[in-house]
Amino acid sequence: MLHFQSFVFNPFQENTYVVWDDTGDAAIIDPGCADEVENRELEAFIKENKLNVRRLLNTHCHIDHVLGNRYVSETWNVPLEIPEHELAVLKSAEVLGPAYGFHDYRHIEADRLLREGDVIEIGKLRFAVLFVPGHSPGHVAFYCAEHDSLFSGDVLFYNSIGRTDLPGGNHDTLISSIHSNLFTLPDSTRVYPGHGPETTIGFEKRTNPFCAIES
Repeated sequence: MLHFQSFVFNPFQENTYVVWDDTGDAAIIDPGCADEVENRELEAFIKENKLNVRRLLNTHCHIDHVLGNRYVSETWNVPLEIPEHELAVLKSAEVLGPAYGFHDYRHIEADRLLREGDVIEIGKLRFAVLFVPGHSPGHVAFYCAEHDSLFSGDVLFYNSIGRTDLPGGNHDTLISSIHSNLFTLPDSTRVYPGHGPETTIGFEKRTNPFCAIES
C-alpha cells in the first residue's frame, strides 16, 4: 500500500512529500524545509510513524525544493538523488539561497543522478522516473503505476503549469512534456504537485487552460 504525507514549507508554499509503504520504508521528495521549525515538524512525523527513511529524491533543483536536502541527508544518513540534467540548477542554489533570503541554506552535492527509465524502489513500491523538462532543464516526475499516483514536481498543477521564465525553462518544451509523458497516463492517475492541491490527469486533460487536449 502506498502512503504519503505532504507538508507545505517555506515562503514559496512548496509541497514536501514523505512516501512510504507497509514495511515502513520511506522516501522524502523535495524537502523544502527552510528553518528549524519546519525541520522539527518533518522529523517529528517520521519518528511518530516509526518510518525508515531510505531515499532522498529531488524532482528538480530549484531553491524552494532543495532547502532541506542537507538536513534530510545528515539526519537520516541517506544519499541525495537528483535528475542527471539538474546539476547546474543545484549548483546555482548556493547563490540563489541567500539572494532569496535563505541565509541558512547549506549546500550539498548530489550522490546519484536519476535518468529517464530508472525505477525507484521504496520498500515494495516501484516508481518510474519520467523525464519532463520545460520548467527546468532536467525535471523528472515519479510515477507509481500500481497505485495510480504521480509526484509531478512543478510540471503540472491543479489547472495550471510550471513557470518557464527561469533559466533553463522553455514553454514549448513544458507543454510537450505534459502531452507526451503525463497525458498518456491513465485519466485516473492522481497528481501530487510541488505546489497547491492534488488533481488527476483526466481532470487536467479536460480543464487545464494551459494544456488541455479534450473539450
